Amino acid sequence: MQSIVSVRHLSKTYDDGFKALKDINLEIRKGEIIALLGPNGAGKTTLISVICGIVNPSEGEVLVDGNNIITDFRATRSMIGLVPQELTIDSFSTVFAALSFSRGLFGKTPDPAYIESVLKDLSLWDKRNNRIIELSGGMKRRVLIGKALAHQPTVLFLDEPTAGVDVELRKDMWGLVRKLRDSGVTIILTTHYIEEAEEIADRIGIVTKGEILLVEEKDELMRKLGKKQLILDLVEPLTSLPESLLALSLEVSEDGATLTYTYDTQGEHTGITNLMEELRDAGIRFKDMRTTQRSLEDIFVKLVEEA
Repeated sequence: MQSIVSVRHLSKTYDDGFKALKDINLEIRKGEIIALLGPNGAGKTTLISVICGIVNPSEGEVLVDGNNIITDFRATRSMIGLVPQELTIDSFSTVFAALSFSRGLFGKTPDPAYIESVLKDLSLWDKRNNRIIELSGGMKRRVLIGKALAHQPTVLFLDEPTAGVDVELRKDMWGLVRKLRDSGVTIILTTHYIEEAEEIADRIGIVTKGEILLVEEKDELMRKLGKKQLILDLVEPLTSLPESLLALSLEVSEDGATLTYTYDTQGEHTGITNLMEELRDAGIRFKDMRTTQRSLEDIFVKLVEEA
């Protein structure tokens, strides 16, 4: 699939010597939703700021649809929309005027019908004549998204777009993001709501300490690292595993009351049939069993801890 954003050997070192980004390489595909996950201070916002032309890189280059963000900054900025974390908007402007002004900043001719369609998509049309200061925090965040869309960008960056937003509004925004993707807009979002990435992203990138640990198709990441576990509640506690079971992927709980067997659901054989036979031969009985699936959050925590 064609890349619309290419990040090549990108590094950012600040004057105090702090290295916020270290040799980042990333290809963002046209028409995808890619979620960048990482702990606070990982470098996610710095990466977005460099791509959007807000922060200058120390090394490397960034291309947006083949245009260099430094030498072709007018072309690249016109293709990019950015929704920042902070609510930096003119509190005394009306909602309609704020979006119209943002559109004009990019040299676009006035288009009230387009602004109307954006506001309706964001459920803000009935608030179009309200001053922004009169809106709730969730509505102000919607206004930020509207301002970022006002000049019809092809690439949209969402930096923690649902931070501080209630669950219902968050789900509404997920629907909007999917709708934008379906219309051809490429979306890059940073989030610390891992369920958000799990819900809407096509690919997941994990960032920590200024480096990208991996970028993977979400489904493939879950397949490779989202192991499944079979948990057995034993009739009688074990003090240790019999020698015949040591070769299996088994863990005994501290109180010896449960056995946990980890297996790959995509493998040719799960090994559960063999496990049951081995338990029977060892005289180990269980009274209940259940399965659990490692979530994206589990995978994320494990990868960051290992890094």
